[in-house]
Amino acid sequence: MSDTLPAPADPATGARRVSGVPIRLEGVTKRYPGQDRPAVDDVDLEIAAGETVMFVGPSGCGKTTLLKMVNRLIEPSSGRIHLGDEDVTAQDPDTLRRRIGYVIQAGGLFPHMTVGTNVGMVPRMLGWERPRVTARIDELLDLVGLDPEVYRDRYPRELSGGQQQRVGVARALAADPPVLLMDEPFGAVDPITRQRLQDELLRIQEELGKTIVFVTHDFDEAVKLGDRIVVFDVGARIVQYDTPEAILADPAEEYVADFVGAGATLKQLTLTRVSSLELRQVTTARAGDDAADATARARAAGDDYVVVLDHRGQPISWPTLAEVGRMGTIPATVDRRLPVVGLGSTLNDALDTMLAASQGGAVVLGRRDTLAGVVSIEAIMAAIQRTRRETAG
Repeated sequence: MSDTLPAPADPATGARRVSGVPIRLEGVTKRYPGQDRPAVDDVDLEIAAGETVMFVGPSGCGKTTLLKMVNRLIEPSSGRIHLGDEDVTAQDPDTLRRRIGYVIQAGGLFPHMTVGTNVGMVPRMLGWERPRVTARIDELLDLVGLDPEVYRDRYPRELSGGQQQRVGVARALAADPPVLLMDEPFGAVDPITRQRLQDELLRIQEELGKTIVFVTHDFDEAVKLGDRIVVFDVGARIVQYDTPEAILADPAEEYVADFVGAGATLKQLTLTRVSSLELRQVTTARAGDDAADATARARAAGDDYVVVLDHRGQPISWPTLAEVGRMGTIPATVDRRLPVVGLGSTLNDALDTMLAASQGGAVVLGRRDTLAGVVSIEAIMAAIQRTRRETAG
């Protein structure tokens, strides 16, 4: 296992880094005593290394049971499970689970442990030395957008739901597992926090290239996050396994069309990302900078506002020049209503964010939540119109 996070994809070649391994299920079945039908019935499934595969289907169809059989939280009645070239069906379950990240609703954090202790739990169980564990904790908190100096020694009760979920993701990644299992991890947070957590996962996955299996009841979430989607019926029968684009354009059965629901054409719009747009580069200033200098630079660039960055290069506010002109130095005040989206955000996400904040644009975050640029509502609307025309054509 690596001590440090892998470097991002090579910008020169565009090659995406993959640190995950393929998953192969062969005839996996789960029968419970006293039930006439198996909860999971003879499932064959192959998941490519580095892909995010979404499990969707009605409640009780077996998707969560199938997920939990991958890390043997539920033992299969029959069948084989392979991670890479290794058959893990008969492996010691505790040993297997330390090699697989697992994220549930609300992060599943231990309330009596600090954030750092929660994140470092599995590396300590694996016998890592203290300095290595400490470095890994800080590295993972930074990866999920939490300042280690601020959050390392806090307790879960001191965090918001979204922050707890980020810590849960950091803990699942702590020992650098090749596979990450996620069981409706964002189902208990509000819609805005959910969108930001989805964006965060897309950014992390772009950087790490894990193999992710993700259970959700939300088909829109599946379309946004998944490289591929598995649509299940009762008994975990695989009705369709394909890309979001293919499922939206050509449902395999009427059942899938019903599950996708009305507005499939509109859902096609969610396939377009903010990363496909040309972002505007704007004047920035650091907290503590001279306000007059920031104003002069913004005016010279033709900007009517300044994006303020904290000590980690992350946007915290975007005051207008009129507001900056009344300052002596740039304050470190965090604007809690700052409209923020990620490069992986959909156009619908970006539009919703702007409308919720009553703003005509949004700040776009890139790697490690640093500033990638700004996108305007006009650019979003123009792109939606183009996408609609292309979809209709």
